[in-house]
Amino acid sequence: DVQLVESGGGSVQAGGSLTLSCTASRYLEPDFFMAWFRQTPGKDRVGVAGIDPDGYPLYADSVKGRFTISQDNAKNTVILQMNSLKPEDTAMYYCAAGRGWFCPLEDRSYFYYWGQGTQVTVS
Repeated sequence: DVQLVESGGGSVQAGGSLTLSCTASRYLEPDFFMAWFRQTPGKDRVGVAGIDPDGYPLYADSVKGRFTISQDNAKNTVILQMNSLKPEDTAMYYCAAGRGWFCPLEDRSYFYYWGQGTQVTVS
């Protein structure tokens, strides 16, 4: 089994930056993909950034050019660097992981492992 633990959330003013980190409880095999989702009250959880098993990054249109996802060589930590934050980025952010040949950022049903979430508030 895999446990995911997020850290780095908090409050920031619009235009500021935050860095989220997600650490897996063990080394993840080469066919794992990882992603960050976010959710606001009353709305669905949506993918914002993901990384394929081969390291290729994927982004939702709403965050392209502002967010950067990266992964360490040991594949047990994924980082989301968030710049130029906007109030509409306010949400609970969740780290997620699954196995496959590519990261299906649009379909959370393929992500079997989830963290508990970390709150990001932009005012």
